[in-house]
Amino acid sequence: MGETPIFPKDTVELVESHVREVNDFPAPGVLFRDITPLIADAHAFGKLIEILADRYRGKVDAVAGLESRGFILGAPLAIAMGVGMLTIRKAGRLPGPVVGIDYDLEYGSARMELQPFTVEDGMRVLVIDDVLATGGTASAAFNLIEQAGGIPTALCVLLELKDLGGRERLGDAIPIESVLSY
Repeated sequence: MGETPIFPKDTVELVESHVREVNDFPAPGVLFRDITPLIADAHAFGKLIEILADRYRGKVDAVAGLESRGFILGAPLAIAMGVGMLTIRKAGRLPGPVVGIDYDLEYGSARMELQPFTVEDGMRVLVIDDVLATGGTASAAFNLIEQAGGIPTALCVLLELKDLGGRERLGDAIPIESVLSY
């Protein structure tokens, strides 16, 4: 099944030209794709935020950033769109009350939490992160938003690692939009 590109070619090229490949990080045999050069370039990062804001403006009521690089992307995006920012964090990092969910990782498990009072009933939420890999974190985020009364409306990621099956794990209920796919 062929995929139709979601983002224009110039957006793909902007992100691609600012992603650094690092061999054997964080472990031997792993190719890490580093977005640090993108966020360090004020012009490129600002342009990306502008493009994303234009894409989602008026379609969502809040942006949910996933710890931690999702915060870097989500905060300026929320400001550019004039909406609030929700933080979905690792366990124990938010003062209560929180809702939480445990989920499986490739090697082990983790827990994500959200302060439910930050989500209004029926709030349309864009989830944003740097990478979609296995889909575990995104799935947990969708569940947390729903537990708090919100509606996850899309997942936007800069990079999708297709071989890890995240898109398939998440299914078709919520649109998944990635700038680059590897």
